[in-house]
Amino acid sequence: MKLTGFELRRISMPLVSPFRTSFGTETTRDVLLVRAVSTEAEGWGECVAMSGPLYSSEYVDAAADVLRRFFVPALASVDSAVGVGPALSRFHGHRMAKAAVETAVLDAELRAENRPLARELGAVRDRVPCGVSVGIMDSIGELLDAVGGYLEQGYVRIKLKIQPGWDVEPVRAVREQFGDILLQVDANTAYTLSDARHLARLDPFDLLLIEQPLDEEDVLGHADLAQQISTPVCLDESITSARAAAAAIRLRACAIVNIKPGRVGGYLEARRIHDVCVANDIPVWCGGMLETGIGRAANVALAALPGCTLPGDTSASDRYFRTDITVPFTLDNGHLPVPTSGGIGIEPLEAELAAVTTSTEWLPL
Repeated sequence: MKLTGFELRRISMPLVSPFRTSFGTETTRDVLLVRAVSTEAEGWGECVAMSGPLYSSEYVDAAADVLRRFFVPALASVDSAVGVGPALSRFHGHRMAKAAVETAVLDAELRAENRPLARELGAVRDRVPCGVSVGIMDSIGELLDAVGGYLEQGYVRIKLKIQPGWDVEPVRAVREQFGDILLQVDANTAYTLSDARHLARLDPFDLLLIEQPLDEEDVLGHADLAQQISTPVCLDESITSARAAAAAIRLRACAIVNIKPGRVGGYLEARRIHDVCVANDIPVWCGGMLETGIGRAANVALAALPGCTLPGDTSASDRYFRTDITVPFTLDNGHLPVPTSGGIGIEPLEAELAAVTTSTEWLPL
């Protein structure tokens, strides 16, 4: 495959409601899309970096800059997706930008040969169960209304965002109101090991897991915490590669792993993490970063792998956006279908994409 250039496209996607976590509140997604153009086909990738360096050190302006100045020029001689990683290996960090450009190349390559991404990754299901992430609310009543609405829509698992001051009581209220539902929490690094006794107060609520309670670099702290609470510890931000996953598992810092392809540099590395976890009997699930249909399609493919035994954050399009830039993903009895067309199996709708585009830039090779 001969690559001829890349388009960087910025779009602005208003959320249906503010999404609040321990590190901030989002009302609009500033999304960077990467389109790879070759002589055979085109492909799309979505950069999941946020507007500011809050979830991680990456942010969308920096992603666009590093793609423009370093990554795209380095791909001049690359002719397949497996060559993207080695070509960019000398550049440190910027995994979300690397993931976006690798996914775009992978999509183009697979589209040219009519090979679905799901099949390429090794998917074993044609549909995946869907969970939903519920942000921090202003009141318990507001939270219960939101959770009730999502359960009525058919979501099979609820994830509550937590932070100090918003943890035990919200969890208690949801468990008492809705009974034996699949329920988990996500702290996004909001606690320290000194909070272990407080986090142990979540143990009676029979949670599936507590996700990333401590700082992303505190892997040993997570190992210590896992010995002090009975709720299974799941790592998210700490898992940046297959090597990091193997180390965390060896240290017994996690019982479960959340795989976010953007966080780890792409779907090829995500598959390696999946395989490491399967080899060590560690369940995995596919996380989400408020993706448009472009990113969601690829995530659904990953969520169909055999080791993804827990419902992922692969919510329907209308969870976040009134209008998506692709044909919307719609829940069917709590599940989403795995795309079966070549590549990621979906592409932007021209009118919808144009309506939210704020800038485009063509980078020839």
